[in-house]
Amino acid sequence: MIPLLAAVGAITIAVLLWRALGAQRISVPQRRPAVAPDDDPEFLRKLSEEQRNRRPDDSDS
Repeated sequence: MIPLLAAVGAITIAVLLWRALGAQRISVPQRRPAVAPDDDPEFLRKLSEEQRNRRPDDSDS
């Protein structure tokens, strides 16, 4: 019984050491979560630029 417990303990320690020191985790590239248009700074910037560009055209009419 003692050799079995020693084997389980040795395997547990080996796995823990392997995970901590040796295994390089392969990470999946993080995808940007979907952002609503009113929360997207890029969309708001483009919208603001379009409004600025339209103002001179509207005032000439």
